[in-house]
Amino acid sequence: MKFKTSCQDVTSYITKDGSLIKELMHPLVHGNLAQSLAEATVPVGSSTDLHRHNITEEIYHILSGSGVLTLGNKIIEVQEGDSVCIHPGTPHSIENTGAKDLRILCCCSPAYSHDDTEIL
Repeated sequence: MKFKTSCQDVTSYITKDGSLIKELMHPLVHGNLAQSLAEATVPVGSSTDLHRHNITEEIYHILSGSGVLTLGNKIIEVQEGDSVCIHPGTPHSIENTGAKDLRILCCCSPAYSHDDTEIL
């Protein structure tokens, strides 16, 4: 099992919601038990699809950029340094409204799974 990951060594992939993800820690690869950690990138002028996770709780921490997060019936402006908790079952999407890539650190508990992602 891998105990350390360097972001520059991780290959990106696109999740069901359309975000570009680098999975930094995931139980299937690293042996951790209860959560996953990823860096998501939402390019300028784009957004993720509205979706929800019925089991997983997520925390988004904005590393750089700015945007608008739809969280249930709320619209929240986010920028570098902000953190937001997304409870299981809450519809959400994020739009990059800034001038540079929106980079988000995503912590999921339990770990991210395509099977727990429902596009709305």
